[in-house]
Amino acid sequence: MKPKIGIYGLSGCWGEQINILNCEDELLDIVGAVDIVDFLGGSSVNDTESRLAIAFVEGSVANAREEKELQHIRNRSDLLVACGSCACFGGVGAMDAQVSRPELIKQVYGNNGPAKSWDIGPHKPLSEFVKVDLAIPGCPMESKAFVKAVSSLLNGDVPLLPTYPVCLECKMKEYDCLLVSRGLPCAGPVTVAGCGARCPGYNVACIGCHGPVDEANMGSIEKIFEQKELPMDQIKLKLRTFAAPVLDKERE
Repeated sequence: MKPKIGIYGLSGCWGEQINILNCEDELLDIVGAVDIVDFLGGSSVNDTESRLAIAFVEGSVANAREEKELQHIRNRSDLLVACGSCACFGGVGAMDAQVSRPELIKQVYGNNGPAKSWDIGPHKPLSEFVKVDLAIPGCPMESKAFVKAVSSLLNGDVPLLPTYPVCLECKMKEYDCLLVSRGLPCAGPVTVAGCGARCPGYNVACIGCHGPVDEANMGSIEKIFEQKELPMDQIKLKLRTFAAPVLDKERE
């Protein structure tokens, strides 16, 4: 029998599920190797109870209902993979955690917000509630990272995902440094790689959507920002867009 897997979405944009469906060249090979039994984004008929070899979960946890759903997914899965920056770090929905959700919703929607806004809390990453066996960051995660994860996990290995910053990918592609050469507020030095330096390749400064790299050298980038007369807050705000809970914990 083929290993059973499930693909799930909590509070997010479903970008990861769309990217999975966009694995056009590899999707048939994946379907041939596994049995996707629970995938609301890809099928209207799903098995919500059987044992899973791997569960891929995107989105952050915003309320008690989603926490309960995540616990159920974890309990029925041998491995759980957090897909995308919302699942890994909290994502966009985790910003301004100190402000009450009903107040934020009223600011955005006025009187047209959801009736049960009281049920919405600050968004949190999956690791706040359950054990996460593998985290694939990105907004959304790269399709190639998903394919690599499926292949490696089915072979009993944990995929080796990048732990170095976007700057290294820029150097490998021989791109001009937008921070040093052009004085743009690029988050590449402190953002984990995996995107192939896509934005800098189009002369757009990195916005930090893959989350902070481990042991980021913030002191070094602060010196460069001082030399370029750029406010350091621009980088911190970029990183907070996708990984506010992680940065808040580091400050604690």
